[in-house]
Amino acid sequence: GRKYSNEFLNIGVDARAMAMGNAVVASINDAGASYWNPAGLANITDNWQAAAMHAEYFASIAQYDYASFAMPVDATSTAGVSFIRFGVDDILDTTELIDENGNVDYDRINKFTAADYALIGSYARISKKIPNLKFGGNVKIIYRQIGKFANSIGFGFDVGAQYNIGKWQFGATIRDVTSTFNSWSIHTEELEDVFAQTGNELPTENLELTIPRLLLGAGRTFNLNEKYTLHSE
Repeated sequence: GRKYSNEFLNIGVDARAMAMGNAVVASINDAGASYWNPAGLANITDNWQAAAMHAEYFASIAQYDYASFAMPVDATSTAGVSFIRFGVDDILDTTELIDENGNVDYDRINKFTAADYALIGSYARISKKIPNLKFGGNVKIIYRQIGKFANSIGFGFDVGAQYNIGKWQFGATIRDVTSTFNSWSIHTEELEDVFAQTGNELPTENLELTIPRLLLGAGRTFNLNEKYTLHSE
């Protein structure tokens, strides 16, 4: 339930961020900030940015796709939008494998997709009152589908902040700050026969809750020479 709800949103995006062990909450400053810490979008002040990623998991069984776009709204604020899909396609549906006469009919095998989708709208600002402070937030719309058997829709919010002191950078993100609720529609009519044959009870829970999670980060940049710097976080 609560521990692994919407877990696809915790996988991570951006090659650099994942190479950093996901320790980028304090320093993220590009289009990927909408995922890690929306406050980081405020660092985009000159022009628009876009990012995309494709990854495959479990011997290419699961496909993960991510795309984001961000652009300045004015001198102190930036807006962005991101899309994430994590899915397993062509899963064999054997619920109708046995026909009405009790015979196994392989022509009755169908395929379905189990996929999770997220659309994220982001907004960030540079504080006018506190120097070096940036803050931002996300609005998330989540859709999850398990073939024709069940689907859900959910809504959630993230908030974040970044603060710089000299070469030090600090960041904080609260994901699902108000808890994220997924409301499931379970199409039990598609499952009744199979559950009756296996002796299992039909699922009845239709609300999934993702509890808030706090992420903190601190990092420092070291100037090695004129061409190279080192960032640790």
